[in-house]
Amino acid sequence: MDREATQLALSGAVVGGVVPFLVGLVLVGGLIWAVWWGRRVRAQEPGPPRPEEQPRLPDSGPVGEVRERRDPAEMPRGDHRLTSHRLPGHGNSPTRRAARQKPPTWNENNGGGHDSGGPGRT
Repeated sequence: MDREATQLALSGAVVGGVVPFLVGLVLVGGLIWAVWWGRRVRAQEPGPPRPEEQPRLPDSGPVGEVRERRDPAEMPRGDHRLTSHRLPGHGNSPTRRAARQKPPTWNENNGGGHDSGGPGRT
């Protein structure tokens, strides 16, 4: 072998072995620093609440779920375009309890799907 080929082979071995090793060292150092920083930040956070600080059930027991049907409020009629600040309650429209609380039932003649049961367009 001549001298140039030996130097090129040697430089390829250095680049092929030393550079990845150095990149690995930098990555490992970055991971170690990230763990150190995370532990430092977590040490400054408050600890978990003590048992006496935990929420408690009311004396009357757990609160039950309330289900009711609501009727929407009527939209005000007028000549001009309505924006949220012109609505009663500034856009938070009040609702009232519906007179009929029974939920609507399925129609027995309808499967419930869109265009279900028909032959389709022919």
